Amino acid sequence: MGGLVAGVILPLLLATRPKTLPAAIVPVWVACVLSWKLTGDCDFVLASATLGGAVFIQIATNLFNDAIDAEKGADTERRTGPKRVTASGLMSRSAVMGWAGLFLVLALACGVLLYRAAGWPILAIGLPSLYLAYGYTGGPLPLAYRGLGEIFVILFFGLVAVAGTVFIQTGQWRMEALLLGGQVGLLSAVLISINNLRDREEDSGTGKRTLAVRLGSRAARLLVWLEIKVAVFLGLAWFHYDLGWLVLATLPVWTLGLRVLWGVFTLPEGQRMNRLLALAALQLIAFAGLFHFLAAKF
Repeated sequence: MGGLVAGVILPLLLATRPKTLPAAIVPVWVACVLSWKLTGDCDFVLASATLGGAVFIQIATNLFNDAIDAEKGADTERRTGPKRVTASGLMSRSAVMGWAGLFLVLALACGVLLYRAAGWPILAIGLPSLYLAYGYTGGPLPLAYRGLGEIFVILFFGLVAVAGTVFIQTGQWRMEALLLGGQVGLLSAVLISINNLRDREEDSGTGKRTLAVRLGSRAARLLVWLEIKVAVFLGLAWFHYDLGWLVLATLPVWTLGLRVLWGVFTLPEGQRMNRLLALAALQLIAFAGLFHFLAAKF
């Protein structure tokens, strides 16, 4: 039993990158809260299936990323982020790819339930999401290698995830969902931008043309500032929908966000930026928690 845990379970858990999962959980969480706020109802079976699908796709994306980056030589001994299981030899590439495929099957199973409840729009959302779990780092146009990572996150972990979840719950495409999706997507993109800034030097030497590599250090730091500031100022639009109290959901961004930005502009690229990733993830979770509280209270 100990060999199974050390040889399979712990490396697999490491490869799933649990610290990234808030980017999958938060959009579904806040979208269900918004749906309840708008309609007074939330289907918890559909919410569970949506959450399961989002988390399984995120895990599959992380596993594909681990295996494909190792194959392309993007994870080297110069890496300053968490250990990658394929590059370090903890798991074989075929094993990691196999587990990624399994999690995609689990996501597909959740999608079948959602399709029966909401119809063809689930196919329009789900099929590209399933492909991009692999296509983020693999395929003919790997987004992470073309500087499209932040756009991918804003679109699929923000706008699509939130608006799609609200549609599943309400049967409606709501502008409020796009507003919330924009905020969530931008705060999620902060994670990717800090990650790419931390790894900029390594990525530039391995052909991984992230936005940080393309723009350079100074512009990459300004990009994090822009993502945080736009997420905050988007919140002012809640007044337009007579939900002005929800503006206050950005209060954690004014506190944790300022701490993140201080680190982004003062710390050198490299391992010390890992603490900023933890703060950025906490910022996203705190935003969701306060959004939930305000929606329930007011």
